[in-house]
Amino acid sequence: MRVLLVEDDASLREGMGELISELAEVHAVSTGEDAVAALQAERFVLVITDLRISGGEQGGRTVVEAARQRQQPVAVVSAATPEEVTQAVLPHVADAILLKPFQIDDIVALVERFIALRQDVERLATQGGRPPASAWSSQGTHVRLAREPEPPTVWVSLTAGADVDWTFHPTSEGAGVQVVGGSLQVEGVTYAAPESLFLGAGQRPRVRSPEGCLAVVVGLKGQG
Repeated sequence: MRVLLVEDDASLREGMGELISELAEVHAVSTGEDAVAALQAERFVLVITDLRISGGEQGGRTVVEAARQRQQPVAVVSAATPEEVTQAVLPHVADAILLKPFQIDDIVALVERFIALRQDVERLATQGGRPPASAWSSQGTHVRLAREPEPPTVWVSLTAGADVDWTFHPTSEGAGVQVVGGSLQVEGVTYAAPESLFLGAGQRPRVRSPEGCLAVVVGLKGQG
């Protein structure tokens, strides 16, 4: 698992990178442009970006926007208040906010939270048994759902030709999604089994599945 770290302060980037490297591989960059290029090239378990990079808030906001477009989770680091961070990245929403000054335990807990989500998703997709037939319920013409309480999970089955709004978050937070069978189109990007993605809190994209799809959706635990 890899974390994308975006920080233009060299000493802070090095220090944060060393902490995160105890938990995951780190790809560290100093500019929004390099971050966008990295997001286009690969997928990360978490993107961590300072709000103010390259001379202003737009640098961090650009990273948040790029992460959202690529359906990847993103946390914002800032000395501003949570309300100011929220306002700065609108219309997007960060999945977590890490306030400066922060402690070692804060950044460790942040990264561990998203690693745990990815591990839960992968475990259920590859090792977990599928819900029994009695657990499934129809939600319209093309959608069937099965819910499990721990971790908070929704199994989603879409029939061929499905074209629906995504309303399948298990919790009020973001959710990790892994395509178990078939394929899923989200905002024009196709994810085929066994690819994974992340949908942030409040994201309700239009999704399509020309061939049908089975996906497991696990809610992010806790609050950012």
